[in-house]
Amino acid sequence: MKRKLLIAVAFLATMTAAAQNIAAVSPSNTTTIFQSLDEAIVGAESGSTIYLPGGGFQIKDETKINKKLTIMGVSHRGDTDNVDGATIISGNLNFVGGSSGSAVLGVYLTGDINVGTETDSVTNFTVRYCNFNSIRVKHRQSSGMVVNQCYLRSGAIFGNCNVKITNCICGEIVSINGGTIDHNIFTSRSGPNGYYRYNLPEVNNSSITNNFFFDWGEGSRGSNCQSFNNCIGTGSWGDNPVVLDEGTTWDDVFYANKGVSIYSDYRLKGNWGKGKATDGTDIGIYGGSGFKKEALAPIPRIISKNVAESTDESGKLQIVVKVKAK
Repeated sequence: MKRKLLIAVAFLATMTAAAQNIAAVSPSNTTTIFQSLDEAIVGAESGSTIYLPGGGFQIKDETKINKKLTIMGVSHRGDTDNVDGATIISGNLNFVGGSSGSAVLGVYLTGDINVGTETDSVTNFTVRYCNFNSIRVKHRQSSGMVVNQCYLRSGAIFGNCNVKITNCICGEIVSINGGTIDHNIFTSRSGPNGYYRYNLPEVNNSSITNNFFFDWGEGSRGSNCQSFNNCIGTGSWGDNPVVLDEGTTWDDVFYANKGVSIYSDYRLKGNWGKGKATDGTDIGIYGGSGFKKEALAPIPRIISKNVAESTDESGKLQIVVKVKAK
């Protein structure tokens, strides 16, 4: 791991001369430079880590990830100390058969993360420190998924697989069997298909603890775990929930509610969380394993850089880069 870190530092220094180059580090620590994300995904060896600096990257919808890859950006946030800002991918990430064990960390994705196909499952898939539209799992035999410290702008459909969702800010979560849903905030029941349902429809045999929900009442098709649901816990909302009724707003509970956004501050106000509301040790995204505001992936960041305007007398171009590792 230390050698990979040194390779990544050297790569980031190279980025000052060619800002959109992308490095893929293979399991044998061989580094290959690509000119686009599509080329990196196609050309990288299975088991490689693709390092994306701050900046914008396009991905074509026909680009399928059919091997084990880790795609690692600097951060999905634009307010970190990385001089090139957030890592932004425009498009969808499509993980198909053969991509089990893959991961996505530290990126802002304009579209969806699609996992598996109708005929092929994907297992042991991880998403962490990301901001994206939705996750859509296409095969019911997919399993071992982890989603941690993410912003899901439009919820997710998990295809009845088991998944561990922790410390996330999200909309509706649909179709889980045998999963774990712990220390999340459900900002609304606007699902991935754009309509309102329960907060957790078709969630079966799953552990649900320490979450925030908004109860729209029976007039809006019920509260939470009903019809298809079998929630393991003390009630339909799971163990130790906070369920806000129509008389309470998010602004009554949180310091700054801006929806599924980095501009929200979901620390608790008032007498919430069993007397520990100010630090959120019991419930919400700051409890459990915790939620780190900066949400930085374990990749070095360029915090300052200076490239000379011309070469010196010996024909060398002086580049001074200051890099900070997490």
